[in-house]
Amino acid sequence: MVPEAPLEDIGEGVVPAGEGWFVLNTKDARWRDDGPLGKLTFFEGGGEFWEIGFNVGVLEPGYPIAMYHYETDQEDFLVLSGEALLIVEGEERPLRAWDFVHCPPGTDHIIVGAGTGPCVVVSTGSRVHAEGDWGGYTVDEAALRHGAGVETATKDPKEAYAPFPERRFTRYQEGWLP
Repeated sequence: MVPEAPLEDIGEGVVPAGEGWFVLNTKDARWRDDGPLGKLTFFEGGGEFWEIGFNVGVLEPGYPIAMYHYETDQEDFLVLSGEALLIVEGEERPLRAWDFVHCPPGTDHIIVGAGTGPCVVVSTGSRVHAEGDWGGYTVDEAALRHGAGVETATKDPKEAYAPFPERRFTRYQEGWLP
């Protein structure tokens, strides 16, 4: 029998504090305020979550969820509300609520908020290769035009995100989610 994982309030929100199944409301979870890169909550990175990442992101129009990149594991995205722009393999595709995006390993991609208000995007992806050669940031003209690209290819996240303010963990703020 699999036990229930204990949940712990660490000041910035609630996180699982051990192995097992759990139920955690997204608004109670720990969030990260990435400034112009939006707000993001993580359900990954500990216990049995080493194989998959599951995140909820809130993007304002014109701002990317991350920098244009590829990963050695697959990633998938579901737009829950609002509008976004997908930049994939150098092409731009508009997204709206309930659009699903599948990126096989090695696919260059990024999502940028669009429309007149925030959009909510659920992201999920394998983390099996996250420890080694996880992927990298590639140069792309469309991504650069939308403020989501690097001018020089790199595998170093610190280099890719150097132009942005430091990310900080925080509690959920009312109004971030619809």
